[in-house]
Amino acid sequence: MPAAFIGHGSPMNTLEANRYTAGWRAFGEALPRPRAILCISAHWLINGTAVTGMAEPRTIHDFFGFPPALFAFQYPAPGAPEVAREIVEALAPDYVGLDGDSWGLDHGTWSVLAHVFPRADIPVLQLSLHAGKPAEYHVALGRKLEALRRRGILVLGSGNVVHNLRVIDFRRPEFAFDWSERFDAAVREVMTRRPGEIASVTRHADYARAVPTDEHFLPLLYIAGMCEAAGEAAHAFIEGCTMGSISMTSYVLGAPGPREATGAKASAAGLPDPRQVPPDDTNL
Repeated sequence: MPAAFIGHGSPMNTLEANRYTAGWRAFGEALPRPRAILCISAHWLINGTAVTGMAEPRTIHDFFGFPPALFAFQYPAPGAPEVAREIVEALAPDYVGLDGDSWGLDHGTWSVLAHVFPRADIPVLQLSLHAGKPAEYHVALGRKLEALRRRGILVLGSGNVVHNLRVIDFRRPEFAFDWSERFDAAVREVMTRRPGEIASVTRHADYARAVPTDEHFLPLLYIAGMCEAAGEAAHAFIEGCTMGSISMTSYVLGAPGPREATGAKASAAGLPDPRQVPPDDTNL
């Protein structure tokens, strides 16, 4: 199976059709059917590492201030307790707890899967982010997760490379601050050439503004670790920033490589360029 990091942006992407959700749908259509999906979402940040182990994970609406239609949305994918145990074994000797009832699927997972696998008929699990661990811990777990690809498990990180809600400009969905673009480009340079060096971007001059809190950035480190273990670089199959301070750039490991770009950014081969979908100014 491939593995991917998706820049998920606003929860409203669940219900909307825009150039980013078009890219997610194209990505899903290009994938072989997974045996199960393991999501690493920015929105399950706890003081420990755990994996959901329930048979029927609930849909968690972990936000406020959005329209009723978003709170009514359900993603009724089954869980997979037997796969959860496989993940615990794959990450040993690091301790991973089995969560039987406290979590489920948060919007970092289902806002993306609503487009990637809209039928919600593939088992989905979530792996928590350990808030007390440094970047190398998350990269190291990613290296171990790479083995799951050969077991038919799709590993999907969901967050945003740049995520600064303090300076967001809701009026300009196609705008990016210069520092946002610089940091996004620096991360793209590392992920597509030397992903094993991903921790180095924490020393970038724009890191503090781009990543004021790291929960949206951490899921990328797992995919970088998987790239390192596979001996391959990732490909950016969606690129761009929105509302000034949110990067929607997304990466895939193990899919066909990008077409050569001539004066324009290339998307992954076999996937339509999501920039060809006209932006809707009401999105995000």
